[in-house]
Amino acid sequence: MSRPAPEGAPTIRTVAARAGVSKSLVSLVLQGSPNVRPHRREAVLKAMSELGYRPDPTARSLAERRTRTVGVVLDDLTNPWYVDLLAGLRSVLHQRGLRPLLADGQSEPDAVTAMAGLRVEGLLLVGTPSDDTVSQIGELASSMPVVIAGTREPRLPAIDGVANDDDAGARMATRHLLDLGHERIAHIIGEGAVGRIRCAAFESSMSAGGGAALTVAGDWTEATGHRVALRVLGGSDRPTAIFAANDLSAVGALAAADELGLRVPDDLSVIGYDNTVFSRLRRLSLSTVDAHIDEVGRVAGRLLLERIDGADDSREAQVASRLVPPTLVSRSSTAAIGGC
Repeated sequence: MSRPAPEGAPTIRTVAARAGVSKSLVSLVLQGSPNVRPHRREAVLKAMSELGYRPDPTARSLAERRTRTVGVVLDDLTNPWYVDLLAGLRSVLHQRGLRPLLADGQSEPDAVTAMAGLRVEGLLLVGTPSDDTVSQIGELASSMPVVIAGTREPRLPAIDGVANDDDAGARMATRHLLDLGHERIAHIIGEGAVGRIRCAAFESSMSAGGGAALTVAGDWTEATGHRVALRVLGGSDRPTAIFAANDLSAVGALAAADELGLRVPDDLSVIGYDNTVFSRLRRLSLSTVDAHIDEVGRVAGRLLLERIDGADDSREAQVASRLVPPTLVSRSSTAAIGGC
């Protein structure tokens, strides 16, 4: 039989009294322990609800000697690509009662060191880290679980990595344009290892398909996509299609086509990469490669949790390198030659 709660703010003691159990059992329920019988767990949860009890995260962390936080260092807070990745990551961390702490690796060169000072339980690096960050990671990985997501570099000992299969995705995008009858296709190259992998896949696919490949150096920004596309499309022998480095770069290419009076997809087909929120806007309706970035975030989260759970053996554990398979999303920015 449950007892009336004492006056004042509810505590573990008052929850235990209401549920008719011990304080230690309430603590086990709060920790998500599987060693609690269902009917007792239900009684504790019911008592917490009736009393309006909310655990004190600070007190809980002190008692458990855990912060229940994971550090997440991003290399570019302006790219919408990261929103999808964080959504997938948060869903995994939330199930374990962990919270992400975010930092900008570009504007905070000591972000990794700062995260370690906050006693996070693990660290996730998203995107290509700077040289300073890589140096800090090398020192930290021996004492803290670390995972790198969304990039193909660097490869470091005892650090798991998860990314999109960029080779497969670039081949999908190129094959899509070739199948639509485009023979002269330009590719705006992204930066780093990811850019190089996509470029190599593009050139290989174009060679196999008998098309004329034009590659131009770029990056992952809308501004550069716009500038490069203006130059490429302004020539006398312009391409009939552009495979952009990513969706942001493709948005820049669309703007350039509009300024030059080219109709998309009648005069020019454009395909991006990532399937970010921009590509799904009705006004753009951008064909793209879905990199399933939310799944990259979920896989990265699970790898990090595995490292955290086996922290004592993490240095000896086999390093995981996962690639998430992409899919093609065909929208109205691409069309067959003479098909419109």
